[in-house]
Amino acid sequence: MAAMSNHSALQRLHEVFGYSSFRGEQQAIVEHVTDGGDALVLMPTGGGKSLCYQLPALLREGVAIVVSPLIALMQDQVDALQQLGVRAAFLNSSLDAESAREVTARLMHGDLQILYVAPERLLMTNFLGLLEQIELGTGIALFAIDEAHCVSQWGHDFRPEYRQLTVLHERFPQVPRIALTATADAPTRAEIVERLALENARHFVSSFDRPNIRYRVTLKDNARQQLEAFIEAEHANDAGIIYCLSRRKVEETAEWLKSRGWDAQPYHAGLDASIRNANQRRFLREEGVIMVATVAFGMGIDKPNVRFVAHLDLPKSMEGYYQETGRAGRDGLPANAWMAYGLGDVVSMRKMLDSGDAPEQRKQVERQKLDALLGFCESTACRHQTLLRYFGEQHLGDCGQCDNCLQPVDTWDATQAAQMALSCVYRTGQRFGVVHLIDVLLGKVSPRVDQFSHHTLSTFGIGKELSQQQWSSVFRQLVAGGFLEADIEAYGGLKLTALSRPVLRSETEVWLRRDNEVVKRKVSKAGRGANAKEAYVAVSEDPLWYLLKDKRTELAREQGVPPYLIFHDSTLLEFMNRRPTNLSQMANISGVGQAKLERYGAAFLQVLINAI
Repeated sequence: MAAMSNHSALQRLHEVFGYSSFRGEQQAIVEHVTDGGDALVLMPTGGGKSLCYQLPALLREGVAIVVSPLIALMQDQVDALQQLGVRAAFLNSSLDAESAREVTARLMHGDLQILYVAPERLLMTNFLGLLEQIELGTGIALFAIDEAHCVSQWGHDFRPEYRQLTVLHERFPQVPRIALTATADAPTRAEIVERLALENARHFVSSFDRPNIRYRVTLKDNARQQLEAFIEAEHANDAGIIYCLSRRKVEETAEWLKSRGWDAQPYHAGLDASIRNANQRRFLREEGVIMVATVAFGMGIDKPNVRFVAHLDLPKSMEGYYQETGRAGRDGLPANAWMAYGLGDVVSMRKMLDSGDAPEQRKQVERQKLDALLGFCESTACRHQTLLRYFGEQHLGDCGQCDNCLQPVDTWDATQAAQMALSCVYRTGQRFGVVHLIDVLLGKVSPRVDQFSHHTLSTFGIGKELSQQQWSSVFRQLVAGGFLEADIEAYGGLKLTALSRPVLRSETEVWLRRDNEVVKRKVSKAGRGANAKEAYVAVSEDPLWYLLKDKRTELAREQGVPPYLIFHDSTLLEFMNRRPTNLSQMANISGVGQAKLERYGAAFLQVLINAI
């Protein structure tokens, strides 16, 4: 195929997608794939990965085959493309036999520009045979392998079928392939290249930074009330996702939020499929719904105006944290990533890892990943810098908007306190939990202290200079730093590690972050919605904002699609800021392609004109 012209790519970008320019590496990727080259694309969530294969699909001859692991993502992507006037479809297990036959017939007749398929479907012998016929006929434009990190056995979303996708290169060597992922550390990238036979592919690694996300980690002290205070103050009318570790906690948290007047829905793998799907549909298609979920929810969720992601429990790794928080602010507008964290999280996560059935080598990798996340939680440095460093990227200067940059954390020489804590663990037999250990250090004669005669130990009462909360912070940071670990056989009791010896021998210093005393806040429901977040300070008081959103919701219901597939919030904001008075002016607004201008332009123009 002849190389495309830069003009045709930009022209098609504007006509179809409504954008006047590319972002970051998009243009280089589009040109490379359109010219027939293989590519490995690492780009953060919300960075515009889909465009990197969707635009070449429209610029090359034939149909593009997109391999995607999630049914929800396929439906969403196809709905979005159809809104843009692109002939797109999907083949997966959600289709009945008749619908699948119709899609296959359209594929055979060259009526599709983009087809999404599950890896299991692609690998079927008869489907591969069908693709060979199509290549000889109307042609295959490209193969796109989305969520390529699924190929890694060390990844958090491992799919064994992905390892068989080398068949694409073996049977269709002339068809370009583009593998895409939003989360992959260096070992995972190497595995993607090896497992998908992409040794000759050009690598495009965009910055992993999400500058519009404000990261915050707070100490747990009645986490539910802390969570509600956060939502109340900054996201009273917004869509958000709250992650919990267990199904039970998901349901209890959702029920509690509902009882407090919030529109919260549960989502986990144990729920009946019809309830799960109904809750997900509400989250996607309505405004201001909060989803309380396990990690079963999220991958493939393309809702751009999720304004916050909250964690009530620790994720398992930095990759997991990055991917989950990355579901906030995909539209580029300000968003929050909020996490409540305590010693109990550290102990329970390590306990879960150690007691699992995974091979020891896998456990070791998972421990290292968890340790990196604990280091992130306890870090006094810029959150953006710490995250990017983990992914092998340098970030120059503080971000100026994470908790550590906005409210720098004090550190203190905790060597003596650490020695007291470690000595107490040793002298009590390395089998007691933190509550008991603090009682000993503070000189409290509790029934357990009395039962084990720990009031006779040399460490009894030596720590009275620190409060219970300060000791809790010391123990949490010693566990996070690897000086102490939870003993599974002792039901989570703490024991010393090799790192503790130099501390006890005064051969090394220990510096810890000084945690401020947690201020408890009572939350009143009376002021809900009074505090709008920074991005919407201006629009939240403007009736036109709500008129535009109402029109979008009305059109979305008529179409049977989520509102954001009509226009993103960022496009509505441009409508407000630029106030177009005719369709020509509206056509120059980002996100307004030709198909959407013809379909929806007049309706939104009427709202804008009536507001003048």
